[in-house]
Amino acid sequence: LYGYFAAVGGQDGQIDADELQRCLTQSGIAGAYKPFNLETCRLMISMLDRDMSGTLGFNEFKELWAVVNGWKQHFVSFDSDGSGTVDRQELEKALMTMGFRLSPQAVTAITKRYSTQGKIAFDDYIACCVKLRALTECFRRRDATQQGFVNFHYDDFIQCVMSI
Repeated sequence: LYGYFAAVGGQDGQIDADELQRCLTQSGIAGAYKPFNLETCRLMISMLDRDMSGTLGFNEFKELWAVVNGWKQHFVSFDSDGSGTVDRQELEKALMTMGFRLSPQAVTAITKRYSTQGKIAFDDYIACCVKLRALTECFRRRDATQQGFVNFHYDDFIQCVMSI
């Protein structure tokens, strides 16, 4: 794993979105699916970029690798027809098993955002998972009573959403 990371990272021991894209492509983690697009790589970095540097160190990369592999296995298990995509119903089941309790309206909105003709490809599925995880973490940090309700100042809301 370090070999993939070191092959694209510079002397600083960090990789940016372009380097992450090359690293993931060279590693073959996407398998038979098309390589991750640059925006998905930016989202992946934002999910784990705790120091807000816009880059990942090797430890963050290892964590990302494990998370993406888990999501990949999940994607494969819910792609019931082997099409390389998931539809709305498959997505809803996948999200439920990951612990996301979303309304049908929320699942429809997610499907519209990430699908092409009602089908969500692997790259878009990963982007969706990254965004859901990051937004959920942002929400939970502010939901001190764990009641499912928070109050945001506008600036805090913008920082939360735009940092993803």
